[in-house]
Amino acid sequence: MHAATGFRVTDLVVYFAGRWGLDRKIVDSAGAVLAVFTGVADFTPDDDVLVYQERGTLVMGEHQGSATRVLRFRVRGPGLADVHFDHGGFFHDLDLRDGRWSVRHPCRDDLYRGEVVVHGPDAWCQMWTVTGPAKSYTSTTEFRRMSVEDET
Repeated sequence: MHAATGFRVTDLVVYFAGRWGLDRKIVDSAGAVLAVFTGVADFTPDDDVLVYQERGTLVMGEHQGSATRVLRFRVRGPGLADVHFDHGGFFHDLDLRDGRWSVRHPCRDDLYRGEVVVHGPDAWCQMWTVTGPAKSYTSTTEFRRMSVEDET
């Protein structure tokens, strides 16, 4: 993650809408790679919600298989959204008006500390550091906007 302010986003729908390639690495506290995920994420506008759907390949040790996730970004103002799990539960808020956002999400006895940084019009990243009795890892995801040529 970068210390400088990120690329400012005031219209989340315009910024995120479309397809993004993504690469995620999950490492333990010693830096050992636990898992790698490579895939695509689509942001689809639906009224005041951006539906985020990712799909790709997860490699975890000897296991390799497909994986998916759906989130709903409920836009609530310029650069602002509440992110919900597909089942409707609240995940975290998001404010990208300064191009970066830090957030905390308690999950039972574990704590997720997240940061989103927008690098420019076609690249952003998200990092989650998870600590607690059940989990201890860092997940870093790099997103890059895909062009029509990327999809063929």
